[in-house]
Amino acid sequence: MSEQATSRTARGGAGTGHNAAAELLALYRSLVLIRRSEERLSKMFADGEVPGFIHLSIGQEAVSAGVMSALTPQDTIASTHRGHGHAIAKGLSLDGFFAELLARETGLCRGRGGSMHVADMSVGMLGANGIVGAGASIALGSALAHKTQKNGAIAVAFFGDGALAEGLMHECLNLAALWKLPLLFVCENNGWGEFLPTSKQLAFKLVDLAAAYRIPHVLIDGNDVAVVAEHAARIVAEVRHDGPRVLECMTTRVRGHFEGDAQKYRDADEIAALSARDPLAVAAGQLKALGVGESALAEIADEIAARIEAAVEAARAAPMPSFDAARADVYTGAVAMQERA
Repeated sequence: MSEQATSRTARGGAGTGHNAAAELLALYRSLVLIRRSEERLSKMFADGEVPGFIHLSIGQEAVSAGVMSALTPQDTIASTHRGHGHAIAKGLSLDGFFAELLARETGLCRGRGGSMHVADMSVGMLGANGIVGAGASIALGSALAHKTQKNGAIAVAFFGDGALAEGLMHECLNLAALWKLPLLFVCENNGWGEFLPTSKQLAFKLVDLAAAYRIPHVLIDGNDVAVVAEHAARIVAEVRHDGPRVLECMTTRVRGHFEGDAQKYRDADEIAALSARDPLAVAAGQLKALGVGESALAEIADEIAARIEAAVEAARAAPMPSFDAARADVYTGAVAMQERA
């Protein structure tokens, strides 16, 4: 039931003409927005501005940008602890996103969720998730709701290859197949589960797992955004009409498991070779082949840098959450009054 997918880009180009360049430019813009946002967060975390831990998606941007390009605002997604790229590509407000990660009152979750639990129901972002694999069950419930309501929308569950060791993933695959739910399982296979290669953690391949539940599986190059977008468009259409699918994207985790992880467990030669498969470099090369000049790419970079800086400054200037207001979200008024007495 597996398909080894390629695309026009993989065969030597993203197509020809103005439309191909315009589509790839839009995808490239999303890649740059995610990458520069992550890099800004990395510096802010190092400077002590971001509370808690953050897990950056640098190197995996093409999966977020490509899959989200095939979705509608009504479609829902459930993300992972490495979910900044998913959130940004799904259309979360950049101001609200940065404010949330800085734990400000103007954050999308009023500073309550932070990096690993940022959400915005208005754009179908059901939330990042600090529990490995837990987003799949949330997406499953959303897919069931879409089917029950007959609204034509689908749900997408993002997860890493490390999550395949979780029993919940098997349960979700089983129910999605049994009930023929409009659910797309997107595996961002970066080869790592925290600090160990997944080859040392899993005794099976995802293609075989999908086949066990009779769910069609497609394997693609997850570092080529044109490849991801092309196949996501087709597979999303199949999910809307025919039920669950598994899209496995082979990608690259550039940073450590968490920001600050020195990656001493990782071979230095492997790390040095990562730039060869940089999604931004791959897309930029394709754009140049389509006749898009350096000035156009530089203009995108400048525009995005200004947007990010404005969002950062707005977040820094925003008020901190009120402790009493946060407390009211946890306790009822009666309990809170008793404890104050």
